[in-house]
Amino acid sequence: MDAMPPFPALDLPFETETIINRLRPWVECESPTYDAAAVNRMMDLAGRDLAMMGARVEWIPGRMGFGGCVRARFPHTAGDEPGILVLAHLDTVHPVGTLSALPFRREDGRCYGPGICDMKGGTLLAVEALRELARAGIATSRPVTVLLTPDEEVGTPSTRDLIEAEAARHAVVLVPEPGRPDESGNAMGGVVTGRYAIARFNLRTTGRPSHAGAKLSDGRSAIREMCRQILAIEGMTTDAATYSVGVIHGGQWVNCVATHCDAEALSMAKRQSDLDHAVERMLALTSSASDVALEVQRSVTRPVWEPDAAVMALHAQAKTLARRLGYDLPHESAGGGSDGNFTGAMGIPTLDGLGVLGAGYHTLGEYIREDCLVPRAKLLAGLLASV
Repeated sequence: MDAMPPFPALDLPFETETIINRLRPWVECESPTYDAAAVNRMMDLAGRDLAMMGARVEWIPGRMGFGGCVRARFPHTAGDEPGILVLAHLDTVHPVGTLSALPFRREDGRCYGPGICDMKGGTLLAVEALRELARAGIATSRPVTVLLTPDEEVGTPSTRDLIEAEAARHAVVLVPEPGRPDESGNAMGGVVTGRYAIARFNLRTTGRPSHAGAKLSDGRSAIREMCRQILAIEGMTTDAATYSVGVIHGGQWVNCVATHCDAEALSMAKRQSDLDHAVERMLALTSSASDVALEVQRSVTRPVWEPDAAVMALHAQAKTLARRLGYDLPHESAGGGSDGNFTGAMGIPTLDGLGVLGAGYHTLGEYIREDCLVPRAKLLAGLLASV
């Protein structure tokens, strides 16, 4: 059998220690979604790194109370022809101060820190892939734009329009969200070729206040009604669609019967028709008590992204690269939305889950596997040089 021709992008000299040293400042720059100033500090840090690599960096102001975006375009002989969009977010679910409970540390082949897996690690790998390609004088196959957004963790309410407008100008979208673990445990893992549909909802119950000690029976508790609704909502979960409530706020004084209670719910489904039915069920909810009101408002939605022939062809290219590196590259549709939902649903060839391998994201045990860093960086470099 003839040997395969060389492919220099797969032989770039990535080093685990260098990647980790560059990742640490990103992880230690805490950037929770709802803290726009903190997210903007992270954007400044990443934007500076991209500018030093030769990208033309633009700052896009935030809106709706969220941070801004960084858009970095790299020079290319093809000019403004449709290129590759590297789409990533720099907001995390971890509030400022989480570093005290989850400090950056290395232990037993793992690297820990808030947001390190979802998704600063993968974003940094994409930047490193571009850096090493440039250092080696290897051109990307198309012009590359990196778009970094501030609000993915809350459903992308302020930047969906920007993402879709930017994606429409590109031929391919690469999303370095966390990779999928491979059952064989190899360091390459798998990727994502589709995403389930997700809808969010805001709920409010309104009761009648009273003094909880002197006039308890005169009141109608908004908290009590919300508790009933939560049990009913989560009880609607089926194989077709899941329902969960993840946020609840109610009352102000323990000696007052609560007038208001607010909650946020989420429904996820593999098929759009199932999500549409889930939305109907949520909007049809009514109060169990005639003297307590219930309002349900639909919030942000991620459309289902189902792989088509173009996505599978993109995965086939990635799989060929992975095999040259000595790994398989399984793929799957996944729950847990990403901004790839939007670009995939637009019909733009999108490959997601290209980031680091790890676990515990959104928890105080979030970590990445150090052994995945070099193989995953090489895969990203190979894709940037060939798709």
